[in-house]
Amino acid sequence: MSGFPEQLWLKAKDIDNLEDFKEIAFEVFRYQSENSPVYREFLKLCHLDSAPTVLSDIPFMPVEFFKTHKVHDSFNDPELVFTSSGTTGMVQSSHFVSNPKTYQDSFRTSFTSFYGAPGKHCILALLPGYLEREGSSLVYMMDHLIRDSGHPYSGFYLDQYGSLAQRLVELNQNGTSTILVGVSFALLDFFEQHPMNIPGILIMETGGMKGRRKEIVREDLHRIIIEKSGVREIHSEYGMTELLSQAYSQSNGIFKTPPWMQVFIRELHNPFGSFIEGASGLVNIVDLANIHSCSFLATKDLGRKYADGTFEVLGRMDESDIRGCNLMI
Repeated sequence: MSGFPEQLWLKAKDIDNLEDFKEIAFEVFRYQSENSPVYREFLKLCHLDSAPTVLSDIPFMPVEFFKTHKVHDSFNDPELVFTSSGTTGMVQSSHFVSNPKTYQDSFRTSFTSFYGAPGKHCILALLPGYLEREGSSLVYMMDHLIRDSGHPYSGFYLDQYGSLAQRLVELNQNGTSTILVGVSFALLDFFEQHPMNIPGILIMETGGMKGRRKEIVREDLHRIIIEKSGVREIHSEYGMTELLSQAYSQSNGIFKTPPWMQVFIRELHNPFGSFIEGASGLVNIVDLANIHSCSFLATKDLGRKYADGTFEVLGRMDESDIRGCNLMI
């Protein structure tokens, strides 16, 4: 049984249409409903009358369970534990990962599909608040992508703003394909102190203000960075500790998912209602890379999904914890 989840993941990686996604999603649901104790107990409490036949019938477990329970299947011991960031006093989420290769597979395949192989880029990371603690899945991902890049300037830049500014100007002048990934408050701090004109650099924001600055809407964040950097648009990454996959926005805050990840919108006051399109609601996520934990998660992120499968994130539901999931409220 221990190898069965990996077989499901390999099938999920080969998904190329929605029908394939649905078929494999139900296989994953059956596996997790039987072998993930926390999810199995959650399903019992939902009092299902019959086995789900459409995705919207599957009960989506609140991501908050990762704060209070060990969400993990019963056949595999975890090799890694990722923990969420948060302000002092907040309860952290913990994601127990049995097979780190699944996560590496997920973020490498997804990144390459959106941006090409890491070896084609110089990859710079400005991630204070993440880099200064242990257990960050974002730091784990960026560390591997930086090493995959192989460029001598690729790396983490914590407080070396002057050095980072010099590197960016040089890379822009040389025409080197460069990606700067930064947490939102750090990008604002950096470009306020070092305004420059680097139109050839790809800038990607992730995370929120982490309590370091006042929260602002994404449009204002992007506008300020564009004005201070000279780029035409800002990219975004949407991810969280409870997911082993990421969605990317390459312009205007409109996100796309990899084929094994889908976002659905549910009504604000009916967690078991049908999915909706074109209207705002709460974000449900199916992440088939979460093979050893739970692939069907209900968040308190507010969003809107469009007919082509893209989505945007509008903020957080009132009175929810503020956490670093690329949301500016």
